[in-house]
Amino acid sequence: MGLLRFLFIAIAVLYIVRIIARLLLPMFFQKIVNKAQQQANNQYRQQQPPRKPEGSIRVDYVPHEKRSSVPDSEGEYVSYEEVK
Repeated sequence: MGLLRFLFIAIAVLYIVRIIARLLLPMFFQKIVNKAQQQANNQYRQQQPPRKPEGSIRVDYVPHEKRSSVPDSEGEYVSYEEVK
């Protein structure tokens, strides 16, 4: 009689755990997936530079103009040898 009672209780407990698992596990996994998705979205937003309004321009660096020692009207002198 003790063996039948143990088997009945064990089967009943396993059946109840199975029903609870079918109800709770999908919600648990959905919560985990939503949390991971929010973290990925937050990380993606942090990597993107902020959007600027249309038509606005920002220049970070303007190099100084180099002035050559030879005026443009004279050109450059190129030394050469005449070959016969």
